[in-house]
Amino acid sequence: MGLRLLVSAPGFLSDFSRLLFRLQPETDPLIHVHLQWFAAEDEGRTEEPTEHKLRKAREEGKVAKSAEFTSALVLLFGIATLGILAGYLLRNAADMIRYFLVKSCELDITRDRGLTMAFYTYFLRLVVPTMLVVFVAALMGNIFQVGFLFSAKPITPDFNRIVPRFGRFFKRAFFSGEAAFNLAKSLFKIVVIATIAVINIRVRIPEITNLVTAPLLTSLKLVAGLAFRIIVEASMAMLLLAIPDYMFQRRQHRESLKMSRQELKEERKMYEGDPLIKSRMRERMQELLTRNMMRAVPQADVVITNPTHFAVAMEWNRQLMEAPTVVAKGADEIAARIRELAKENEVPVVENKPLARALYQEVEIGDVIPEKFYEVMAMILAEVYKLQGKTAEAV
Repeated sequence: MGLRLLVSAPGFLSDFSRLLFRLQPETDPLIHVHLQWFAAEDEGRTEEPTEHKLRKAREEGKVAKSAEFTSALVLLFGIATLGILAGYLLRNAADMIRYFLVKSCELDITRDRGLTMAFYTYFLRLVVPTMLVVFVAALMGNIFQVGFLFSAKPITPDFNRIVPRFGRFFKRAFFSGEAAFNLAKSLFKIVVIATIAVINIRVRIPEITNLVTAPLLTSLKLVAGLAFRIIVEASMAMLLLAIPDYMFQRRQHRESLKMSRQELKEERKMYEGDPLIKSRMRERMQELLTRNMMRAVPQADVVITNPTHFAVAMEWNRQLMEAPTVVAKGADEIAARIRELAKENEVPVVENKPLARALYQEVEIGDVIPEKFYEVMAMILAEVYKLQGKTAEAV
């Protein structure tokens, strides 16, 4: 083992070398039932759901969403489509009636299959535009609430949902907060729609009373316009109602996913590992690190001790290191083992309590020492040279 010193290197190497040549030490420092049927507190589930459980529930299609929002969106877009395409639909309906009335006098409807094709043609013309719009509206309503998600789990037959505990089921269905909210929501919808209808009809009462003497088309136009206005305003009111309903559904969803303390412990044990196994793995890892660390002690240039509590082995390789590097360190029993290995391999052991403690606490194995330790390390290496009968010029 030899001490190495790079005098011509910049930075630490030149500063440390200058200190080493100048300093001469004067002293010698040495289940399986769906719990969402029931309230969380009834089952002892008081803990908030973990991210894993929320993610798993989403993968199974269990998400918070408001059916009111989707229904109102479908209704609004559907009636808007009927209003926009009213002329197109009326023309096709009139053409269809005219066609079948004419054909009914010319063909044998029991034998002529052309009528079937004509029926499907008119049916698609009348139905497909509105169907496409409401389908897109329903799709966007769900995507807006839960994002892009596809899962066949909700429609998969599951006999575990047939719960024989009907008492709790009826309690939740008729005497729970959710039942009260649904009842209030239904009553509110009835009141809102009735109010909208009454207001619109009351404004048009004079015109409605004159329909007795009005032409048929005028009557149809008035009634259709009034119905269209009522449906549009009702659907917009339902959209506003969907906001508190969605917030309530989110709260109920999280409530249904709450966990008991035991479930929380089991999930942590499953996905974070058994604490006993993790402890044994840490012990094994520590043994491997200690074993590898001990192999580096014989190649160290000096071991700095506390002298009994801490031991830090230092190495400085001029070819690989910019500054002295900690290659091993330990406290108590490990420190004693480092000192033993140092003595067995004739590695100088220097006692310096403040430096040993500081290096142990601040520098990790494999890291170079900070600049604030340069001067004291220069003194220690100079002392090591003196003990080995070497001079700085000879290194």
